[in-house]
Amino acid sequence: MKRILFIHIEMIMMLSAILVSCSTKTEPKIVLTPKPRPEPRINGTKIFGVRPGSPFLFKIAATGERPLKYEVLDLPEGLICDAGTGQISGIIKEPGNYLTTMKVTNSSGSARRQFRIVCGETLALTPHMGWNSWYVWENHITDSIMRASAAAMASSGMMDHGYMYVNIDDCWSIKETSKDPGLTGEPRDKNGMINSNSRFPDMKSMTDYIHSLGLKAGIYTSPGTTTCAGFVAAYKYEDKDVRRYAEWGFDFLKYDWCSYGKIATDTSLAELQKPYKLISEILKKQNRDIILNLCQYGMGDVWKWGKRVGGQSWRTAGDLGGSFEGIGTALFRDGFDVFTNNDLYKYGGPGGWNDPDYLLIGFLSNWNGETVPTPLTPNEQYTQISLWSLQAAPLIFSGDITRLDEFTLSLLTNDEIIDVDQDLLGKPGHRVFKADDLEVWIRPLEDGSIAVGLFNRGNKETRVTALWSDLGISGRQKVRDLWRQKDLGSFDKKFNAKVGRHGVVMVKMLPDK
Repeated sequence: MKRILFIHIEMIMMLSAILVSCSTKTEPKIVLTPKPRPEPRINGTKIFGVRPGSPFLFKIAATGERPLKYEVLDLPEGLICDAGTGQISGIIKEPGNYLTTMKVTNSSGSARRQFRIVCGETLALTPHMGWNSWYVWENHITDSIMRASAAAMASSGMMDHGYMYVNIDDCWSIKETSKDPGLTGEPRDKNGMINSNSRFPDMKSMTDYIHSLGLKAGIYTSPGTTTCAGFVAAYKYEDKDVRRYAEWGFDFLKYDWCSYGKIATDTSLAELQKPYKLISEILKKQNRDIILNLCQYGMGDVWKWGKRVGGQSWRTAGDLGGSFEGIGTALFRDGFDVFTNNDLYKYGGPGGWNDPDYLLIGFLSNWNGETVPTPLTPNEQYTQISLWSLQAAPLIFSGDITRLDEFTLSLLTNDEIIDVDQDLLGKPGHRVFKADDLEVWIRPLEDGSIAVGLFNRGNKETRVTALWSDLGISGRQKVRDLWRQKDLGSFDKKFNAKVGRHGVVMVKMLPDK
C-alpha cells in the first residue's frame, strides 16, 4: 500500500512539474515599454566622475527623431561637445564640481537636463551600464565580434539610453596549453608586456573604434597565473599588464580571482584583499581612468571592503549563468536571498556598487556550442531587471547584442526603470515585506519619491499588496507604473496589483499634495 501511495505521489509531482513547464513555455513576451516619442528625451546618468588630467569621453544619451543637435552649456575648460554626435571629450585639469546643462534639439522640440561633472578621485558615481561578451561568446570571442557588438550598441539605440561600456571577457590573451594555433604564441614581448592572441590582431585599433562611437572599452584578466579559461593572466606582471591596458586604451578592468586561489596562502581577509589592493594602486597611477570590477564571488563579505581596496564594483555571489539550466534558480537565490541575507543595501553607493552578475536575457550560450534563447521566462526577465535597478546594481547585458528582438530591447531600454538604477541619491533598495513567495522592495530616490517592487516568486498569479506601514510612508500617494510608464492614480494606506508567476510590478510613489 505504501509503495502504491509513493508511486501516486511521484506521479502527481511529475504532473505538477509538467504543468509548470508548460505554463513557462507558453508565457507570452508582452512588451510593456512604450516606444520613444519623436521629441527629444535625455536619458542615462545625470552625473559623471573623472580624475584631473584623464581623457574625458561621454556620449549624451538621447532619444527622439533624428537628426538631433546636441549642446552643453557651461562646460568646464578643456571639454568640448560635438553638436552632431553628442560626444563630450577633452581633459579637465582642475578638480571641482561642474554643473552643466545638456540641451538636445530636433524638429519636434527640445529637451534640457542638468549634468554634473565631478573632477576628483571618485569614479563610477552611478552603476555601470554596458555589455560583456562572456555569456554569449565565451571562448569564441574575436576582434570582429567586439566591433560588431559596439556597432550594435550604437545602431540598436542602447547607447541612447545610457549604455556605454563594451567589455571583452576571458580568452583574448595567449593560451599556452591550447592546440588551436590561433590562441598560441609568445605570451609576452621582450619587455614583458602582455600580448593578445591572433583573434585580436590590434587591440589599440579596436578600442579606437569603440571610442569613435562614443563608447568605452573593457578588458579582463586574473591576479593569478591564468584566467578561468586557462589564458595567460597577470601574476607578477601586474604593473606591466595595467600599463599595457592603458596603452591599448581600455576604460574598464574585470579582475577575476580564478587561479589566484592556488597562490593565496589562506582564506584570511588580508589574503583576499591583497591582489585587489595591488591592482587598484597600479590603476591609480595610469594616465587614464580604468574602472575596477572585483570578480571574486562574494568571498570574505567583499561588500564590506570592496570599495576600501579600490573597487568600483564587486561580485556578490557566484556566476549567475554557471549552469545554463540553473539561471532561473540562481536569479532568485543570488539576486534576492544573498542581497537580503547580508543586508547588502548598507554597502553600495556612489563610487562602489554591489554586482550580482550580468543581465542574462536574449540569446545566450548554452555551454554546448550553441547560442539559444535565455531559459528565463518573460516574467523572470522583467524580475531581473527590476530587481537589479532597485538594488542599484550595474546593468551589464551579456546576451547577443547583435540579435536583439523587440522584447529584449524593450527590457533594456525602459528609461523610467533605468532612472531608478541611475538615481543620483545612489542608495540601494531593500526588502520591507515577505510572506511565503511574495516580497515587497523599496528604494528611496533623490526627488523624495520611492521606487517599489512587488514580486511574486510563486508558481501562479497572485495579488501582492504594499502597505504604507511597511514602506514607511503616509498619506495619499500618486502611483506610476514604471514599466508601462503610466500613472495609475492616487492611493491611500496600500497599493496592490496582480503579479504573474515569477513576475513583478514596479511602481514609483510620490506624495499626492
